[in-house]
Amino acid sequence: MTKAAPAQIEQAADLIRDGGLVAVPTETVYGLAADATNDKAVARIFEAKGRPQFNPLIIHVADAAMAKRYVKFSPLAAKLAGEFWPGPLTMVLPRRADSNTSLLVSAGLDTVAVRAPAHAAAQALIRAVDHPLAAPSANRSGAISPTTPDHVRKSLRDKVDMILDGGACIIGIESTIVAINDNDVTMLRVGGITRDAIEQFLGRSLAEAPISQTPQAPGMLASHYAPQAPLRLNTSAPRDGEAFLGFGETETTSPYALNLSPSGDLRESAANLFAHLRRLDDLCAEHNLRGIAAAPVPHAGLGEAINDRLKRAAAPRSA
Repeated sequence: MTKAAPAQIEQAADLIRDGGLVAVPTETVYGLAADATNDKAVARIFEAKGRPQFNPLIIHVADAAMAKRYVKFSPLAAKLAGEFWPGPLTMVLPRRADSNTSLLVSAGLDTVAVRAPAHAAAQALIRAVDHPLAAPSANRSGAISPTTPDHVRKSLRDKVDMILDGGACIIGIESTIVAINDNDVTMLRVGGITRDAIEQFLGRSLAEAPISQTPQAPGMLASHYAPQAPLRLNTSAPRDGEAFLGFGETETTSPYALNLSPSGDLRESAANLFAHLRRLDDLCAEHNLRGIAAAPVPHAGLGEAINDRLKRAAAPRSA
């Protein structure tokens, strides 16, 4: 993990205070950050990404004390934050009546998605600005999430005012999102913290989100995290003219193949997922390949989140 210099943090903080957009490293993916209390700055996020405004954003805070300024922090939320913050857990909580976060963040809902990132640069920037940062992934909407500064440059180009370089993201997939309502905890998006870890901590199963046309949190659209090339899932080998995303002990003679983890390590696979999809997508464009074939990944632990991203990446695209 690359450490951002104090001068870079202060430069990024000045840009955020002035309504700018800064690509910020987190332990999950790079976020496109703006002051979550500035309507115009938040609107710039949607414009830069081409993101539909019915899709809510996550606000990033330093800790639970900061979160309590903007959301109603129940005892259950405090319990989860005590165990999993800072880290890749986002909680969807009721918005405080006196919250000054932009209403665009909530996309018309009466809740706000909030998390405290574990990356030192993100923490330093939040504390320097002393406002929450609205920060969806720093890429065009629906495309593969960025895990390196170069991914951000290729996707957003001049639409971002600064990239705060924190090196490659160590987890590589987005945060887990849960909704908390009284004593109920509902899984909205699987991610960097496994379902099992949360259920074991709480001592009970998580509820499942009902199907809805209106997303309650980021990452819930059917088509998301998608490469330009079509993606075909759960296959042991590529067809002619396909690139291949392998997992574990796979055999292929294709020159256009990458393996998420030859040893079958799900943590390594999660960290490699988006970078490998991007590289295979580039190979498809460079060599006129017809698509990407992906090997099956076990649906356990972080495998659930990996399979969620692959399923959404392979979903039919909206017109």
